Amino acid sequence: MSDLSARSHPDIREAVRRLCAGFPGSYWQALDRDRAYPTDFVQTLTREGFLSVLIPEEYGGSGLGLGAAIAVLEEIHRSGCNGGACHAQMYTMGTLLRHGTAEQKARYLPAVASGDLRLQAFGVTEPTSGTDTTRIRTFAKRVGDKFVVNGQKIWISRAEHSDLMVLLVRTTPREQVAKSTDGLSVLLVDMRDAVGKGLTIRPIRTMLNHATTELFFDDLEVPAENLIGQVDKGFKYIIDGMNAERILIASECIGDGRFFIDRASAYARDREVFGRPIGQNQGVQFPIARAHVQVTAAALMVEQAAALFDAGRPCGSEANMAKLLASEASWAAADTCLQTHGGFGFAEEYDIERKFRETRLYQVAPISTNLILSHVATHVLGLPKSF
Repeated sequence: MSDLSARSHPDIREAVRRLCAGFPGSYWQALDRDRAYPTDFVQTLTREGFLSVLIPEEYGGSGLGLGAAIAVLEEIHRSGCNGGACHAQMYTMGTLLRHGTAEQKARYLPAVASGDLRLQAFGVTEPTSGTDTTRIRTFAKRVGDKFVVNGQKIWISRAEHSDLMVLLVRTTPREQVAKSTDGLSVLLVDMRDAVGKGLTIRPIRTMLNHATTELFFDDLEVPAENLIGQVDKGFKYIIDGMNAERILIASECIGDGRFFIDRASAYARDREVFGRPIGQNQGVQFPIARAHVQVTAAALMVEQAAALFDAGRPCGSEANMAKLLASEASWAAADTCLQTHGGFGFAEEYDIERKFRETRLYQVAPISTNLILSHVATHVLGLPKSF
């Protein structure tokens, strides 16, 4: 491997590549046709310990930093696989790890590390609020030793394949708090007990196989002991989780970008038209080279954001910029790769069209490009808010 990523956790990267070799394109193509969940792939990653790299050793994980998780997800995507089915198992537990009680952590984290419990679902977004998190309406009312939850969430990935969900709710109405970020709380919902008892899950079919859903809460009872941290202080608890999410998804984009560059380069070397390899033509080779430059630069931003996160330093702007740069670089590489393959790029068997659709998601999720630009404009450059 000639790119700079080789210097970061090479043993982990090699092990992930070997694992992914057992899940070739035909595996993902079959799942894509049926909109099926990659259960075997996720179970294999879990069994090999790759999804618990961020969980401390005392709870059964590897106790490594975000750089190790980046290595895992980048190589999954570079290999042509997709970590979207399970990446939340890495970072969603962070809210519990950083803000849960000793009893909560001892109860749940070892089971998450072993795979006996799946903590994949992160319930934040709602139909009427979108990325304006402070305007969520799902409300949890304290009644005795329980919270009673009513409301709705949307674009909640992997809800059908998770045992637990970190759920952000309002516990004090927005109009009754001094700051819009106050009055929000975090609950850990046991979905095994909740489904059919106040929680309804409705799958949403999309242009890619991403197992996303809409959730409806109708007097769902959640034990008060499942409150993470203090009531009304939940917004700050999920911020670190959001930063980790953006950095790790950026690493997936880097992997996608390198997948596309690898495939485009190989095809351009081998494909002959007019008696010579098409990669000999500058009109073909220059866009591939530019994509490589863009992905390499974005990868450095991802590394910087991860280093700040692991050092416990503020990294919101860096996480956002890493996600923006990586997602745009992967999308440019995808377009170049498809163009290089011509008609063959649209054929299912080449995996280009599948990965093309998958990487497009990250221009929108988990935070849109425009909102990132707004964050940088106001928080970094000191410009007035536009909304």
